[in-house]
This record gives sequence, structure tokens and C-alpha cells, in this order.
Amino acid sequence: MKPFQLTHKTALVTGGASGIGRAIAETFAKNGARVVILDFNETQAKEVVEAFKAEGLELQYIICDVSKAEEIQQIVDDIASQNKIDILVNNAGVAHVGNIENTTEADLDRIYSINIKGVYNCVKAVIKHMKGNNGVIINMASIASSVGISDRFAYSMSKGAVLTMTYSIAKDYVDQGIRCNSISPARVHTPFVDGFIAKNYPDNQKEMFEKLSKTQPLGRMGKPAEIAHLALYLASDEASFITGTDFPIDGGFIKLNG
Repeated sequence: MKPFQLTHKTALVTGGASGIGRAIAETFAKNGARVVILDFNETQAKEVVEAFKAEGLELQYIICDVSKAEEIQQIVDDIASQNKIDILVNNAGVAHVGNIENTTEADLDRIYSINIKGVYNCVKAVIKHMKGNNGVIINMASIASSVGISDRFAYSMSKGAVLTMTYSIAKDYVDQGIRCNSISPARVHTPFVDGFIAKNYPDNQKEMFEKLSKTQPLGRMGKPAEIAHLALYLASDEASFITGTDFPIDGGFIKLNG
């Protein structure tokens, strides 16, 4: 068998209908996994699944809100009653721009409910089904988990929590065969980035794209597929000796921008 195969494994990917999540869902499916996309955007999720099924890939979608604990638990239990859950990728998340002074309580609550509580809900729902089954959990953290980023107070707070949740889960469940790691991307070129630039810099989009790209020492943004291939490795049996570790994929941002 070729390396990095996920044949006969079931993978749940939150936020799998767009951006990095979509790339992860596609990459996992191309390497043999049964992929279930958990997302709140039905239009995007349906389009993704139909597009990939046309390529012969095995995917399905379930519309949900990761901030709703009972909803997530019911969905996970239903999936587990049909197939053993092998992999969970906590990718769903939202961004926020602002320092502490211009971050409202509502902003903070929204970030918390999705970026932190959403990870908690999904892991808590799936963990009982993974005990003794060599389950894998991959959390999407960020370079903002580890270094200061201007005007990202709430987002950094949430991703710092994702990082430390990763360490805690890995520690608590290592004896039950569950591996938990995180991925910390720098800026990745997704439709979200294009929309952010178009909204905030409508008159100089090209110049701003170049400026944001050059914040990474390699001089460009990451590609969703690059994040997806790191996730594939961490989900595969080839990474069976890795747990409790964060993996920056940042174009040199953390170590070379000092």
C-alpha cells in the first residue's frame, strides 16, 4: 500500500465546505477516506460534495452549528452508529480584526462560541467513540497561537486556547490510543482572504495582496493544499509516533520574522 492512505477510515472535517477545510476533505477522500463534512453553509457544502462525487470521491455533508453541543453530539453518535470514527479535523473557525479596545463583548462571545467551544463540542462528542480505536484529532490552530499579531486580540485568544486544548487532550488520552496534534498556518490564500481585501481595500487590492503575501519570509501566502497535505500526514498511520505537537506551516513567519 502507498504511504499516507486512509482507506476504510471515516474522517469528520468541520468547516469542510470552503478554504482549508475543503482542501482537507478533498485530500482525505482522494487518499481513501470516507469524509463527512460538517458545515453551516448548505449551499457550499452541497456544491463541494457534488463536485467531488463527480470525481468518484466518497464524501457527504451534514449541516450543523459547531457551537451547539447537543446538536453535535447527536450527529456524531449517528455517524458512529454506522461507521467507526477514525479522524476528526477541527477546522471550523471565524476571524476577527481588532485590538482589545475595539473588540466588543459580542465579538468575543462569537469568537469563543465557534473557535473554542466548537472545538470542545466536537472533541467531547467524538472522544468516547475513539477510545481504544487509535483515533486521530487534528485541531487548526494558527501562528497567532504562538506569536503576537497586531489587531487580532480575540482571534489570538481563541487560537491560543486551541493550542493548549490540543496539548491537554493529547496528554489525557495518550494511554487510550488517541493522538491529538495541531496545525498552525500563517496566512493562506483562500476566498476569505480575497473577500477581506476586496471589502477593506477596494481601491488597491493588488498592492494589499502583495503586502500581505510578503509578511511571510518566503514571500507568498500558503496554499490550502499545502495545509491539507500536512493534515493528511498527521492523520495517517505514518504519523503514529506523533502526538501532543503543534506544526507551524508558515513560510518562516515564526522563526524568521524576529
